[in-house]
Amino acid sequence: MDRNTIIGLVLIFLVFIGFSLFNSNKLKKSYEATVIVADSLYESGDYEAARLQYLKALEYKPGTPEAVNRINEINRIIQPDTVTLQDTVQQEQGVVQNEVLPEPQSGETQMSEQAAGVFSEAYHGDQEFYILENNKLILKISAKGGRVYSVTLKEYTTYDNRPLVLFDGDSTVFGFKFFTRDNKRIETNNMFFQPVATNAHTDASGTKASAVFRANVSDDQYIEYIYSLDPELYMVDFDVNFVGLSGVLASNINSLSFDWKTYIPQQEKGRQNENNWVNIKYKHYQDNVDGFRDRSQKDFEETDISTPLKWLAFKDQFFSSVLISGQYFSNGYVSYTTMPADSKYLRYCTAELSLPYEPGPKVEYDLNLYFGPNHYQALKKYNLELEELVMLGKNIIKFINQYVIVQIFNWLNKFIGNYGIIILILTLIIKIVLFPLTFKSYQSQAKMKVLKPLVDEIGKKFPKKEDAMKKQQATMDLYKKAGVSPMGGCLPMLLQMPILFAMFRFFPTSIELRQESFLWADDLSTYDSILDLPFTIPLYGDHISLFTLLMTVSTIITMKINSPSTTGQEQMPGMKMMTYIMPLMFMLILNNFSAGLTYYYFLANLITFGQNLISKRFIDEEAVLKKLNENKKKTPKKSKFQQRLEEAAKQRGYKPPKKK
Repeated sequence: MDRNTIIGLVLIFLVFIGFSLFNSNKLKKSYEATVIVADSLYESGDYEAARLQYLKALEYKPGTPEAVNRINEINRIIQPDTVTLQDTVQQEQGVVQNEVLPEPQSGETQMSEQAAGVFSEAYHGDQEFYILENNKLILKISAKGGRVYSVTLKEYTTYDNRPLVLFDGDSTVFGFKFFTRDNKRIETNNMFFQPVATNAHTDASGTKASAVFRANVSDDQYIEYIYSLDPELYMVDFDVNFVGLSGVLASNINSLSFDWKTYIPQQEKGRQNENNWVNIKYKHYQDNVDGFRDRSQKDFEETDISTPLKWLAFKDQFFSSVLISGQYFSNGYVSYTTMPADSKYLRYCTAELSLPYEPGPKVEYDLNLYFGPNHYQALKKYNLELEELVMLGKNIIKFINQYVIVQIFNWLNKFIGNYGIIILILTLIIKIVLFPLTFKSYQSQAKMKVLKPLVDEIGKKFPKKEDAMKKQQATMDLYKKAGVSPMGGCLPMLLQMPILFAMFRFFPTSIELRQESFLWADDLSTYDSILDLPFTIPLYGDHISLFTLLMTVSTIITMKINSPSTTGQEQMPGMKMMTYIMPLMFMLILNNFSAGLTYYYFLANLITFGQNLISKRFIDEEAVLKKLNENKKKTPKKSKFQQRLEEAAKQRGYKPPKKK
């Protein structure tokens, strides 16, 4: 390894360290700025606003004692009867200590009569649970908050064969926030809803069924949640009705705030790979799908959304929870916090959405909840652009995946049940289609190999450094006479790069590969391990992936065969070292990636090697030399550009030197 390579690696390392320090400093400054605002509001006696600012500060630095203590103090001022104040903070903000989330509370007064006003009775109740189930989902609905307490996907399990639960527990916040006419702050997440003609277990496996819950002010004044399920759908109808409350809610409001916060648990074996795809996505009303950048390494991100939204999703690598509006959300605020590496959760996601509100005898909101897999074809059927939750890349990469790779993959899946075989056939189809480009590249490389002795002679003719330009001109003249382009081998390879990038996007997010085994890989959607290490190697991980090793070895062999020293091109300084550095870098990066991806790259290398052997039979080295000798006898034809340059030079009085 030469000095320049070492300097480059050191600089890359320093950039990573600098970025980490910058990001940490940015979070610290954001936290301090928010606390200053919160302290100011607290000193002025605006406790509700101060409390919200302290909660926001905790999103920058979760668990900071000063902010937590101040929230507890505010709670004692505005909610003197609150039990377990620390739990309240944890529930709203997502502060996890020792991985014990707040436990359900039953039979306790959550808010005093004075603090709750006309809703005081709704803050009294017992914690009970109700099941709404179809052939796909089990919804566990909590009386407290009337919210979906947990969601279990019946057709899936986690990597260690536990039931796959998208979220669970009182750590989830899901409900409306608003003020009443007498300036009481109401949060439906902490109110007790009563079932209406709803049994403890409602079965929707045979026909559509509903579960109805109400938070009552009186018999004709209440907030109503209606959950409805069809037998075979992951989509839940969620109807919300504010009945007879126009005289109760504050008269100056034109929107209701909806608060949704939850932890995303780890479901897959490869935590690092899974965490790359945990994200918050949202669709702008009558516009495109947006969200935080996938594979972001930031510990915290937030954004205010000032435009209307159609839906918002908390997505994992293979599953999503989506809140959809029949009309639109006016605006919103979203954020996520990355959990520690030893946590069973990946990220804590929050969203605050606004729903338009116009007073009336009955204010209705037609909402939907999607709890299910990120399956491209299934999501596309809803015509809501939910298929954008499956990350297929952007621009040409997305086009290739959407209209070529996905289509071929699904077509093969109709006839073949083994996904290892499907990937093999898919790779063969792609390589056969790209073979003309591969052949063109190999043809150019073979010609360069034939010319190598002549290029070496030119090098001997111009050994001095000051003659480098003459050497280059002589070499290019040789290539021109032989009818060879130095870029002829590179351009066809560059045209194939979008396919490689498309596969890099396709395999890690394809739920079809999840928990599908092939050869020694027990799950093609995550890494294959032939040896678990008792320690962790930085960048590489704590295991050895055989498909990644095979990919690396085959890449080195392919690059060695096609290297400049064997194709006739003059070797650039450091190029020989790059033959080994690049594959080794990819080995470090891809060791934790999908086995399906590294298996594909390995197959692609093998097929390319075979295609090169076939191509060799069609390259006549004697014909190349014969053409070179024929071209030497011909007078080189000047290009139109060169002719124009000479004409311009003659007009200025320049006379070219006579040939000796």
